[in-house]
Amino acid sequence: MHPHTTDPGSHLLWLRDPLALYTGEDAGEDTTERTARGVVVDTASGTVVELVPAGGVPAAPCAVLDAREHVVVPGLINAHHHFYQTLTRAWAPVVSVPLFPWLRDLYPVWARLRPRDLRLATTVAMAELLLSGCTTAADHHYLFPGGMEDSIDVQVEAARSLGMRAVLSRGSMSLGESDGGLPPQHTVQEAEVILADSARLVETYHERGDGARTQIALAPCSPFSVTREIMRETAVLAGELDVRLHTHLAETVDEEDFCRERFGLRTVDYLESTGWLTDRTWLAHGIHFDDAELARLGAAGVGVAHCPTSNMRLASGICRAVELEDAGCPVGLGVDGSASNDASNLVLEARQALYVQRLRYGAEAVTPQRALGWATAGSARLLGRPDLGVLRPGAQADLAMFRLDGLRFSGAHDPLAALLLCGAERADRVMVGGRWLVEGGAITGLDVEALTAEHTAAAHRLVNA
Repeated sequence: MHPHTTDPGSHLLWLRDPLALYTGEDAGEDTTERTARGVVVDTASGTVVELVPAGGVPAAPCAVLDAREHVVVPGLINAHHHFYQTLTRAWAPVVSVPLFPWLRDLYPVWARLRPRDLRLATTVAMAELLLSGCTTAADHHYLFPGGMEDSIDVQVEAARSLGMRAVLSRGSMSLGESDGGLPPQHTVQEAEVILADSARLVETYHERGDGARTQIALAPCSPFSVTREIMRETAVLAGELDVRLHTHLAETVDEEDFCRERFGLRTVDYLESTGWLTDRTWLAHGIHFDDAELARLGAAGVGVAHCPTSNMRLASGICRAVELEDAGCPVGLGVDGSASNDASNLVLEARQALYVQRLRYGAEAVTPQRALGWATAGSARLLGRPDLGVLRPGAQADLAMFRLDGLRFSGAHDPLAALLLCGAERADRVMVGGRWLVEGGAITGLDVEALTAEHTAAAHRLVNA
């Protein structure tokens, strides 16, 4: 061994000789030779320094972590979620209904949300994601009833306390029931309030450039819960502030019918009419597009967060993810919910994506590497973050390490494929920006038992109030 590879005091750390290493850039390429001996990260700068090829050693003195029992992947990136919904998982009245009645029954419950509830729900969702190997999470919070005006501020504090990267989307609802929308009137806000708060949040919290920890996006909720005017004005504001745009679109046939009846347009025409057909935009779900719309979305570079479990849970349909990607759309993954998924586990979501997309496109078209690519580099593209979702020199040192020593993996021969095919569900180690947040399958410094007890009590209060 090279004498410069065992310095325990070095800020360089070599994750040596993993079972497999997936870089996030190799969906169709065998990179074993150039990554066989692992990856070197700089824990001081929080970046990747070097990929070590077969037969090689790092170029500089390193501390060493033996990775012989681990599969190493870039930190997974969740591109769509609603953290607050962890408080209404598996709620009996909505267990077996589609989207619109699901929302109508849940809106009155969610309207009782208080700041402490949101902090607990955000922490639970992010902790669950972190344990699944996720290092960056995008949340779409659109619920601001009285007393909840500072919801995004609460989420920023919770995310910073946990140490994960977060893209917090300042959502909005401005079209209530009395005006033909779906949400109860007391859950909507005036356009002036929405736009002013959006600008405040960007100015206060949005970080730019490589390594950014907290970012803000602007996110009117859906065609059936916001006015056309707020869609247009939000697009203009996002351009002025140079931040990304996010919304739900084409999730269900009901939504398509709503757009036809209210606007006289299909969903993609509506998107274009409001100034959203741009590479600044990423959409949640994106299921019900025709061939011409796929081409238009791809040409514009609009991204789509595929949410397979939610789509199956609500019987919404199957996203045409392969065709969207082939047309030029960035495609990533989102766990959604957690009331429409009931879990916040991104490595299991990648498994769901692998299988549901194979139903549409066949086994050869959707490999484990392609599904992992959606969960890493694909989601990073949706968020405009080329420094995330990949393991290459200069990228952020965000990564997850999975052990394959459980009974469910016994007899597995291809360790990378086994990650999804055998159903890995919990990471052993997770690093964000060069810092270990998960070690030995546990989150450093977080009392999960106490958190669970508080969160459970809050959930009971919310639904029984």
